Parts: sequence; structure tokens; C-alpha cells
Amino acid sequence: MSEWYRCPAFVSVSVVGSLLLAPQTARAQARPAPTSETIPPALEGAVDQTYAEGSAILVKTADGLKHLFHFTSRTVVHDATGADEAFNGLTKGTRVVVHYAVDGTEKTAVEVDRIGDDGLRELHGVVIRVDRDARRLSVRLADGSEETLELSDRAAQDTGKDVTGAANVIVYYTDRDGHKVAHYFREVSVP
Repeated sequence: MSEWYRCPAFVSVSVVGSLLLAPQTARAQARPAPTSETIPPALEGAVDQTYAEGSAILVKTADGLKHLFHFTSRTVVHDATGADEAFNGLTKGTRVVVHYAVDGTEKTAVEVDRIGDDGLRELHGVVIRVDRDARRLSVRLADGSEETLELSDRAAQDTGKDVTGAANVIVYYTDRDGHKVAHYFREVSVP
């Protein structure tokens, strides 16, 4: 065996070099996409700014806080057919619900739902029943009528976990040919 392999200076340089390069290599690796086992949290707010060059949006919540969400090629924007359309539909003031994954301090948008005429509709009421196994949400409306909506996969698994019976809720849903599907719901206070 050659003498330079046993040289303490060579070992020190090798170890220090490896430690300096390791963070760069880790940063260059792609992040794994969230799976159904790691359903992301959601945040509701309005688009404050879009960064098409950086593939990100800044969303301002009702409490005034701003959150930066990065987009990936796997980010889904409700009713958008491509990445360009996704950003074109998200202009300042657009109301959204962002489902996201967190990696350290960085938030990556997994799904973005637009709220309003060109996106999800709103329904206000009182929860009668949440049946996650059957993927159903039943709500009593202000006029006393009842509405039962199907829960999307994400809503059935993740959203509204803190909602209990008789809670006042806002439900964001799609209406396709009279078939209502809830994508997101949360408890709200009554004024």
C-alpha cells in the first residue's frame, strides 16, 4: 500500500472536501412528490403576486400573512390545461386554496384551486354529517334545506379534520351537471 493513503493531511482534505460538497449535491437532487400517504395541508387566501420565471406564487391570507409557494411540473391548478394557463389564471386578487407540502422552510404547491366564477363555488351551512368512508358531506343551508355533496379524494382524506357535527362551515365545490363535489371545507365563525 502506498504511503500517501496513510497521510493524515490527505485524509483531512478528503473529509473536509466531502463535507463541503455534500450540501450542494443534496440541493441539486429533485424533491420527492407528496404521495397519498403524505396529504398536504391547505391554505386559503388571495394571490398577491405571481413569479412565472421562478414558478411561484405569493398568497396573502385573511390575517395579512404572505406565503410563498413554489410550483413543480407536478403542481395541479384546478381547471388549467397547462403550466402557462395555470399562471395566466392566477392573477393578483384571485382567491385560491393551496394544498402544499413543506420541505424545511420551503412550501411546494401540490394543488391550487381557484375560487369564484372560473373555479370552485362556495356554499355556507351547518354540518349534519361527515362520512369520510362513503365520501359524503351533508350540510343544512340557511333556508333549512339539506345538501349532500361528494367529497373529493383530498377532501375525504385531509380537509376539515377539525370540523365536528353542527359546525358552521364554508364548502368549496365544483358542480358538474348537477353533481356537486366538495374539494375543501373548513369551520367558520358566525358573526
